[in-house]
Amino acid sequence: MKKYFIQYKPFLLFLAKFFMTYIVLALIYQGFLGFFEENKIDSITELVAENTKQLLTVFNVDADTVKNNSEPYIRLMYNQQYVARIIEGCNGISVIILFISFVVAFSGKVKSTLFFVLGGSLFIYMLNVARIAALCVLMDLFPKQERLLHGVFFPLFIYAVVFILWVIWVNKFSLYAKKTDDS
Repeated sequence: MKKYFIQYKPFLLFLAKFFMTYIVLALIYQGFLGFFEENKIDSITELVAENTKQLLTVFNVDADTVKNNSEPYIRLMYNQQYVARIIEGCNGISVIILFISFVVAFSGKVKSTLFFVLGGSLFIYMLNVARIAALCVLMDLFPKQERLLHGVFFPLFIYAVVFILWVIWVNKFSLYAKKTDDS
């Protein structure tokens, strides 16, 4: 049994770090969400909606957000038309938690890990805001393609970018990259 553990120690440590980080961050986030009353919008989702509106207005688009007091979502108005609702799941935090968990699991030096986690999380946040803005524009242009755009294309896009960030982390900054450079 000990030989088995030693043989698979790197993989088992990766899994342990990944799941521990994911569980801790998910519990912290769920605790944060617990501070908000039922059917109330959390402050991160509000910020994402506001940033999306701001991004759209940079491009001279008539955009606005409207809170719904009876449901936990924000209506995103595009050219005075209700094109999307932004819910807690749209704020990108679950993707950021997944990203951070993977980076921590493939640890590197503390300083580079912190910078990559912070920079990557900010990049994912900004990309998510751009994703929602682009989704609104495309849903206005192609309303019959909502399922394809929202359910396939945009999730594929955001997860592909996160995957590329992970590849960069593993190959350039993780301890694994350092070992392969020395050999």
